[in-house]
Amino acid sequence: MATQSNGLLSIRNLKIDIPKEARILAERMLKDLENSKRPYLEAVKTSLDNSFYNSKVGYLTPGDKVVRTELNVSSVQKLARVVFILEILLRNLETSQINTKREIYYICKGLIKKGPKYKPLDFEDQDESDSIIDFVCDMLRVYREELNCFANDKGGQTYSQNLIVTETMADGTKATVDLSTLGTAPFMPKNKPQALKLKSKKKIDFALIVESEGTANTLVGMGFTRRNNCILMGAGGVPSNAVRGWCKLIQDELAIPMYFFGDLDAYTMQNIFRTLKAGSAASLIRNADFSAPDVKFLGVLPDDIKRYDLPFYKVKESDPAEARALKKAKDALENDPFFLDKKNKGVADICRWLLKEKVRCEQQSYFSVDPNDPIKTEKIILEKIKRGSYI
Repeated sequence: MATQSNGLLSIRNLKIDIPKEARILAERMLKDLENSKRPYLEAVKTSLDNSFYNSKVGYLTPGDKVVRTELNVSSVQKLARVVFILEILLRNLETSQINTKREIYYICKGLIKKGPKYKPLDFEDQDESDSIIDFVCDMLRVYREELNCFANDKGGQTYSQNLIVTETMADGTKATVDLSTLGTAPFMPKNKPQALKLKSKKKIDFALIVESEGTANTLVGMGFTRRNNCILMGAGGVPSNAVRGWCKLIQDELAIPMYFFGDLDAYTMQNIFRTLKAGSAASLIRNADFSAPDVKFLGVLPDDIKRYDLPFYKVKESDPAEARALKKAKDALENDPFFLDKKNKGVADICRWLLKEKVRCEQQSYFSVDPNDPIKTEKIILEKIKRGSYI
């Protein structure tokens, strides 16, 4: 059974000398080989059975379990690939080169093509190189961005009449964006929110994170951000690292109430809202900076269906996707430390209700309440915030 790792909880508060740590690792492996010992690599195990929910900080944290790869016939390719990709990443750090995961894959293919000695390391597809990059990050306990490697993540489409964002560029210069000057065009931060600083022209009352980018765009188009001193964001389904990091930055720098406006279904509660609020088991070393523990679930709530007479759908268990979502929700209630913690009882109760009733109700259903009032959904959102109708 895993125990909680105290050292990893504050690891991001430390400045890590990545080249130095990599050099120590390589020297240890070489020394083991010289002493006829099997070199090994260890990485944080990023899975649910090594996840703890720390209610004081509000996100999933890693336990003490590790994935240990020791040199043998079956693991020699993996260890060699780790060293191969680590060398590419370290070179990028030295030269300030930046690459996406896909570009790293093709850099590997190019080096292998030009160097026959690398042929045994060849990757059949990008998933194989991606998994090695993730292993390197979990091994060194650093973020992928700290290795100048980025996924193709973009922060949520963000709108506000009062938010000003200042970005510190790689060369130390600064770029400032006043979101009120963008019209109906969104501001979309990259997936390194740590380079951004926020300030408001006047008090911002709340941030609304809308699961659907389309619905977020509709609300903006109908004047939501002009009538309300707020930040409105279209998250686009399961939140990317960029969306999660951006929400965390808003939470920490502005200290304003944050609400998530999304569908009422098992998939949304378990995959989307939980990931935004507490991170995921797959990114345990990242959750400290890539989760927004203060965000509340605003809707759709079970009581809203009756209160607003919302149309809903019965979940068809014969549908493979729906069946998987229900099974994952059931497993989450039994095994996920987030749902097991009493602090999140409200979210867990919604999941239990969904498993019992087997229904789903979409965020767009609020548009059915009064089709003749184009801003009725906005009025309902504001009413729910004022009434405290959120979890």
